[in-house]
Amino acid sequence: MASIKAPSMALLRVFSPVARSETLPWTARGCLAQQQKAQFSSTERREKRKGNVKRDLRITQIRYHLQHPLTPRPLRFSRNRYLRHWTIHRAWMRYQDKLRKDRELELERQYNAMSAACEELRLIDHEGMTAEDRVRLGQSQKANDAKETGRLYRIAMLKNGIWNGVPIEYARIQTETPARDGWNHAWTR
Repeated sequence: MASIKAPSMALLRVFSPVARSETLPWTARGCLAQQQKAQFSSTERREKRKGNVKRDLRITQIRYHLQHPLTPRPLRFSRNRYLRHWTIHRAWMRYQDKLRKDRELELERQYNAMSAACEELRLIDHEGMTAEDRVRLGQSQKANDAKETGRLYRIAMLKNGIWNGVPIEYARIQTETPARDGWNHAWTR
């Protein structure tokens, strides 16, 4: 088996910014060169025949990396194999859609259950009974019970003391990259 040689660094040195002596960035130079070039022919064939074809450095670099010996060749499927690949891919996407919908339905079910629980908290008084329960049992509602109705709901919605046991730094948004300073050692409560 033939070994694959590492790419030569000579081509990369040609494109390195150290080798260029002009002051403009290469994208700006390319734009200026295109503006100043006299365009007598609209066809690429004539330009090629005349021998003064200007190549874009970006395209050259893309071609270099795409046609590099270590770059694997693109997949080319026969018609049947492509159909098999498409069928499997479509089945996988349908499966992923089903999982996503199931996840959304479960979250919706949880949200509705929490909403119903909050509504129950809002309607009960300090004895754990609603106004309907009191009417059904034949009990009268006292004057100060109206103030106590929904007390548990109000306390639950205040969310006081949630972060008492945990430093507030843990409340920051989780990110993909670490913070600039890993830990604030000077922080005190």
